[in-house]
Amino acid sequence: MKPHLKKQWSIGQITPEFLWEMETILHLYQLPYDPMYPVVCIDERPCQLIDDIIAPIPMKLNTPKRQDHHYKRNGVASLFIAFEPLTGQRIVEVRYRRTKVDYAHFLNKVAQHYPNATQIRLVQDNLNTHTPSAFYQTFDASKAFELTRLLDMCYTPKSASWLNTVEIELSVLSRQCLSRRIGQVSELQRQVNAWAEARNRKKVRVNWQFTLNHARHKFKRFYHNSHA
Repeated sequence: MKPHLKKQWSIGQITPEFLWEMETILHLYQLPYDPMYPVVCIDERPCQLIDDIIAPIPMKLNTPKRQDHHYKRNGVASLFIAFEPLTGQRIVEVRYRRTKVDYAHFLNKVAQHYPNATQIRLVQDNLNTHTPSAFYQTFDASKAFELTRLLDMCYTPKSASWLNTVEIELSVLSRQCLSRRIGQVSELQRQVNAWAEARNRKKVRVNWQFTLNHARHKFKRFYHNSHA
């Protein structure tokens, strides 16, 4: 036993709205791959820009890299990521801010990766910037309307970001790329690009196991009983 350890897991308040949003996403995950209707999961996270004051000493044979404990903060950048779980492809972009305009520009970039798609099924959380109105704040009316027609927005329930497969990718990215000091936006973009390109070449997918049937069994006491 390890009583000093604990794990946290948040699924939010289970309401009919929660069930509806959860089932919408789980249904998307169970659909067969269709390049005309790709399922793409997106999210973003802040990244502290932390630079060395004294240049680190590179590692040598039998000697690890040595880094001074002093550092300087260069502000915060925002990392946007889109992930297609059935193809193992991801798109990353670093921006200086996390506004509706930044969100709109990133989704426009995502849309450009699917020039032949009839509609992109977009899984995202309920952040207040995640709204089609962002397109009208950023682009002309024709472009904004085009994006609202192309992007079918599906939202995870509140406090249920675990339903978004891109969270798995963000966790991997944080461990493999973001755990070291990166002081400039340009360097952060270079490193996350290299990470994404490597995983895209390997076509690293997510094998999602939590299905509609699992959900209905897990949360069965929250569903309406037609025999009541």
